[in-house]
Amino acid sequence: MLTCVIRYHIDPTKRAQFEQYARTWGQAIPRCGADLIGYFAPHEGSSTLAYGIYSIESLAQYEAYRARLAADPLGRENHAFAQAEKFLLREDRTFLTCVSAPHGAHP
Repeated sequence: MLTCVIRYHIDPTKRAQFEQYARTWGQAIPRCGADLIGYFAPHEGSSTLAYGIYSIESLAQYEAYRARLAADPLGRENHAFAQAEKFLLREDRTFLTCVSAPHGAHP
């Protein structure tokens, strides 16, 4: 299992647009095959850092998921919304593997 962490630098004056964008991905991402953990907007500290986090089985499944997302009408609409509103200043993806499981187990 891989977890994709997307780090966004957002325009702090357009937080409402980012929140709308996040809610839309909340519908499209699971429908296209990834396990959405959530989107997170700034609360304290930095006013420009936001995150999207989801898990997927493998890089091969990620590629298939990305193709489904690109073909999905809601996904295309959300991408166009971000382009038009220009609230995303930068976007970086990192793929991580959980190495601490099982959680809560004692040796």
